[in-house]
Amino acid sequence: MYIPKHFEISDQEIIHEVIEKYSFATLFSHHKGEPYATHMPLIFNKEENTLYGHFARQNSQWRDIENQLVLAIFQGPHSYISPSWYETNKAVPTWNYVSIHIYGKLEIIENEKVIFDSLNDMVNKYEKPHSPYNLKNVDSKYIDGMSKGIVAFKIPITKIEAKAKLSQNHPVERQELIIEQLERSPDQNDLQVASIMKENL
Repeated sequence: MYIPKHFEISDQEIIHEVIEKYSFATLFSHHKGEPYATHMPLIFNKEENTLYGHFARQNSQWRDIENQLVLAIFQGPHSYISPSWYETNKAVPTWNYVSIHIYGKLEIIENEKVIFDSLNDMVNKYEKPHSPYNLKNVDSKYIDGMSKGIVAFKIPITKIEAKAKLSQNHPVERQELIIEQLERSPDQNDLQVASIMKENL
């Protein structure tokens, strides 16, 4: 990913927050000699510095992906930035966004306990705090049957590229004008970009 120095995220805490908050990722590999992508939730294990996920078994991407260097993209909030918001007419439109690229060699998981634990972690992450649903309470034979329909994997992380393009190359006064306009929008992406820009001023 092209990252000018002033757009680079170097703070590991921020990188981890983005990965965890925007965890519905896009996983790219080469499949049958062509680029191929699957959209899926990926769970980040901070202690292991590893991503966990699973394919539907009918998704043939997994068949030639093991030990490939893969790319997982976590897309944060993004917004169109209009030059009409600036105090000058010497400007062009742009796009503000946050994006994390993660690389690593994918490993297929065969261990049933590791598979269950990774699925349980995923359910616990996305279920509401007071949800009565718990994977451990589901009939084990049903879980075993459903597990045959997936291929679980992990990606030990070898490289991270992190970018927050938030108009840092513009004067503070102009950044404030952008924030003001974004905060008037009902769009959640615009509001989130405005919030992140405020934190970075």
